[in-house]
Amino acid sequence: MSQRSKNLCKYVIPTVLSCVSYFLFTIIDGIFVGHGVGTNALGAVNIAFPFVMVVGSIFMLTTIGGVTVVAIRLGRGDTKGANQAFMHAISATVCAAVVLCLVGTVFADKLCVLLGANETFFGYVYDYVFWYSVFIIPSGLSTSMQGFCRNDGSPVLVSAAVIIGTVCNVFGDWLLIFPFEMGLKGAAIATGASQTITLLVVLIHFATKRGSLRISGFEPDASLYKKIAVRGLPECIAQLATPTAIIATNYVLLARVGDIGVNAFSIIGYVASFSVAIFFGTAEGLQPMFGQCYGAKNERDLKYYFRAGLLINFIGSVLIYILLFYVGGPVCKMFGADKATLDYTVLSMPKYAWGFSIMALNTIISAYLYSTKRSKQAIIMNILRSFVFNIAVIILLPMVFGAEAVWHTFGIYELLVLAAAVILLKSSEKNGLVFK
Repeated sequence: MSQRSKNLCKYVIPTVLSCVSYFLFTIIDGIFVGHGVGTNALGAVNIAFPFVMVVGSIFMLTTIGGVTVVAIRLGRGDTKGANQAFMHAISATVCAAVVLCLVGTVFADKLCVLLGANETFFGYVYDYVFWYSVFIIPSGLSTSMQGFCRNDGSPVLVSAAVIIGTVCNVFGDWLLIFPFEMGLKGAAIATGASQTITLLVVLIHFATKRGSLRISGFEPDASLYKKIAVRGLPECIAQLATPTAIIATNYVLLARVGDIGVNAFSIIGYVASFSVAIFFGTAEGLQPMFGQCYGAKNERDLKYYFRAGLLINFIGSVLIYILLFYVGGPVCKMFGADKATLDYTVLSMPKYAWGFSIMALNTIISAYLYSTKRSKQAIIMNILRSFVFNIAVIILLPMVFGAEAVWHTFGIYELLVLAAAVILLKSSEKNGLVFK
């Protein structure tokens, strides 16, 4: 096995496992909520999820921005500079987490209205948003520390930490939803507690000083904060594609299909999150190699990892789509939805899931661009993905072709994004790859 293949196995496999485990406890939340609280509670989680994703996107700003700078500096052999970037990113994460925690707890009722919760879902959404927000600070630090631990040579520890957190979340969901009968409040608390445990495990890497990065004092530098923000902005915007799409889709479903559409979309969202975990896991696993190859000006290996990422994600997405035709029905039944919702979900899922293959490619292209200092191209791509193509297609397509067309919108807007991404990628490399 070549060194490049070994690196793929070292970074991509543990990172995919980490992401799958992370999204797995989201799915397990849904299973426990569906059986222990009810079908409408599933719809409420779907309505609340955009808030969770917005919070996550803000943490991507500080985390991805930080790890991108760190990876390039480590590739150049600049350990001191990498540590400076590390501490700046962590401090930015803490500041953002404090603000988000206050917003989510103090203004939970207003957030519910903004998210579109009607009388059926309001109480459920409020419980989830408030108690999720209570744990935002440790959750944000967990996300950030995982990224830096992975870039510092310990992807296996990150994978182990996330798996441990997932196991704790499963137990916590069961305990708080069934014996303690705490409903969605219990699901949110279990998620927050498991993220806290994940953080504690990841901190072992820094406590034992295994790699190059150290938790230490630093002198704040406004220019470095700006650099981190610029590098992280593409992925921050990319993460907003999901919540904006969910909000727009929920509004269309409530207006044209009714509560059953929102509940079905919630189940589809859980299944989709498992698939998306593989795509993001591949991209996050490749990010350290993209950055370090770019820092070392190793174009040959950089191109190899890019092509490998596209191939891995495309094959994986096709296999997932085919598999859904055989296991889609049984998987949907796991969430305990009523028969009408279940039948509608099984009918709608194939219309939605064909877009996985397109999204899988977009995810790799975005990571490749922002990891190689092409923030401008990555930002344009992800603005189109998060605020232009997705909203326009979700709103307009059902108006022209009817309510059921809403299930095809995901694949259509991802296809438009892919076309734009290819143009941006080709134009940025028309004179060869530029190392800055």
